[in-house]
This record gives sequence, structure tokens and C-alpha cells, in this order.
Amino acid sequence: MTDASALRERTREFLAAHPPATTGRGDFLRARFDAGLAWVHYPEGLGGLGAPRSLQAVVDAELEAAGAPDNDPRRIGIGLGMAAPTVLGFGTEEQKRRFLRPLWTGEEVWCQLFSEPGAGSDLAALGTRAVRDEASGDWIVNGQKVWTSSAHTARWGILIARTDSERPKHRGITYFVCDMTDPGVDVRPLRQITGEAEFNEVFLTDVRIPDAHRLGEVGEGWKVAQTTLMNERVSIGGMRIPREGGMIGPVARTWRERPELRTHDLHQRLLKLWVDAEVARLTGERLRQQLVAGQPGPEGSGMKLGFARLNQEISGLEVELLGEEGLLYDDWTMRRPELVDFTGREAGYRYLRSKGNSIEGGTSEVLLNIVAERVLGLPSEPRTDKDVAWKDLAR
Repeated sequence: MTDASALRERTREFLAAHPPATTGRGDFLRARFDAGLAWVHYPEGLGGLGAPRSLQAVVDAELEAAGAPDNDPRRIGIGLGMAAPTVLGFGTEEQKRRFLRPLWTGEEVWCQLFSEPGAGSDLAALGTRAVRDEASGDWIVNGQKVWTSSAHTARWGILIARTDSERPKHRGITYFVCDMTDPGVDVRPLRQITGEAEFNEVFLTDVRIPDAHRLGEVGEGWKVAQTTLMNERVSIGGMRIPREGGMIGPVARTWRERPELRTHDLHQRLLKLWVDAEVARLTGERLRQQLVAGQPGPEGSGMKLGFARLNQEISGLEVELLGEEGLLYDDWTMRRPELVDFTGREAGYRYLRSKGNSIEGGTSEVLLNIVAERVLGLPSEPRTDKDVAWKDLAR
């Protein structure tokens, strides 16, 4: 299936057989997956048709015009943007067929169990342990994860744990799928500066994971995790948005509607940030076009860097533009939201929440190193722990 006209006709035939107006949302989404119209570049039988990624836009346009429901991608972004490509790349056929359909339809939410209190920027230093139970073949996991989005709503978690402390830190890690409903999984809210508890900390106590839920080979988890991380940065920094979408939209709207707030200095700063936002948007479009030819690379780190800087500068400008109004904050109620909505609340929320953009999904400092070494080809920083067994590292 490589022809846009044929794919358009196939989508129309699907809509005729499953009218959005009379088909239940869940039934519609499951049927769309089974028809290969979920993500057309995936293999047949796994929600796709083995078609070029660029043809997804043809399907999406037909479905949108017909008023078809979507799968609420913001709510299940971790599953769509991080878990799915990892399962596709490293999962067994059985794992792909078990996990991908309910992941895409949103029936099963996913979270990411990577960061730890002592292993954030230096993720490979993680200390959560997975020990093999020789009698059953299962893995017994103990440890703590932190800054886990959606853990309070998730059915599954993508988890990396140390399975060999005798090897250097990057080479003794294994990648698992963790059932978040299992005994021993304790999810606790982390209240943020915004008042919400969007993130969680997760304590794992003797959690039993069957070997059938391992992704990739034992000890090769860092390699698998790189697929997750590269896709994560693209999903955060390379989201498709319209012109004046995202954080720049509310500021531009306030500027037009409130002429009494304008000053020459703020005007110059707004013009610069508007141009920067448009450059970032177009760069994101180019990155998505590059993805048609293969997997995401280190360029996604550059996009995520720009996303964090822009959000923080734009939200700062918005607070200044509003003056005293910018200091107001509507609600400090403790919530555990299912998604982050940057534009659905007031300027104070955007200002506070954007502070986390330079930390989540890889800190800006780490991403600068990735861009320097893997994009610009600059020499890597000296590392004294590269060949040292994890158990011998200072902690």
C-alpha cells in the first residue's frame, strides 16, 4: 500500500462500514486498528499496512473530515510515543500482538519507569535490581523510580533494571514490561510547584515479572532504552502544532486584545520569540519528514532543547506582559491529572509548569552533550567510569 489514492479509497470504505455517528468509540478504534489505519507504517496485523509513514496524513484527513473519534493521543502519549516503537523494535511477535492494540486504542495506559532518585541525568547509574528466580524463570524486582508521569492511571510500565552489577553500568541493564497492578507496586503522588501531582514516585518491592515480559536480551537493556529515549525526545519536542500553536498563542492573543499592556521593549521580545516559535514549528515538520525514512536520531534532542528554552522564555514574557495579573494563580488544589494542558490554564500555571521542561525527557545539559557529540561530531567529555563495574562506582 504505497499509493495515496488507494489508501484514501480504503479509508472511505472503512468509514462506510463503520460510520462514526453510529459506531461506539471503542468499537470504532478497535476496528480502525484491525483495518491497518492506526499507524499505516506499522506491519500488517499490528495496526498498519507496511505503508510509508507520510501516508498517515491521508488517513487522518479522511477520518477527521468524517468526524471520527481519535484515541486521545495526549492522554496516552507515553504509550504511543515511547512504548509502542520500543515494543515494535524489540518485542516478540506475541508481545507485539498482546500490547500494541490496547495501547493504541487507549484501553491500556502506559508509563515510563526509568529515572530514580540517584539516577536522573546519569540514567545508566540506576540501582533498581532485577534478580532471576531460577525455579520459575521470573524476575524479582526491588527499587524506586521517580518523576513517573501517568503511573497513577497506567496499566503497564516500561522498566529498566540492573541485572548484573559486575558489568559496567551501561552493560548490566535489562528492559522489562511491568504490570502496574501487581502486588509490590506502590504509586505515590509527587506534588509539584503548580499544586498538581502530575508525576509520581513508584516503589517496587519483590515485584514478580515473568521473563515473557522482557524486551530484548538480558543485559542489553541500555540499547533498548535508547529507542525509547530517542522517540521520547521527538514526541516532546517535535509535536505537530499549527502556526501560533503552543505557548506563543496565548501571548500573541493577549498582545492583540490588550493594547494598553504594550511597550516597545515587550514588542521587540515578542517578535523575536514569535519568529523562534515559527522556526521551531517548521523544524519540527522537517524532522517528521526525516522520520519517514527511518528511526529518530539525535536530532530529536535538539528539538527538545529548543522546546524547553522557548516555553520558558515565552511564559516569562507573558507574565511580564500581564503585569500584576500575571502574579495571580487560579487554583492550588492538589490534583492528579491525566495529561498536561499548557494552554488550558492561566499565565501563572504556564510559567511554573514550563520550569520542568528543561528537566523532563532528558535534562538540557545532557541533551547539549548529545547534540555536541552525535550531531556536531565534537569530542566526547572524558569519562572515568566507562569500564568500571557498577558495584565499584562511588555512590
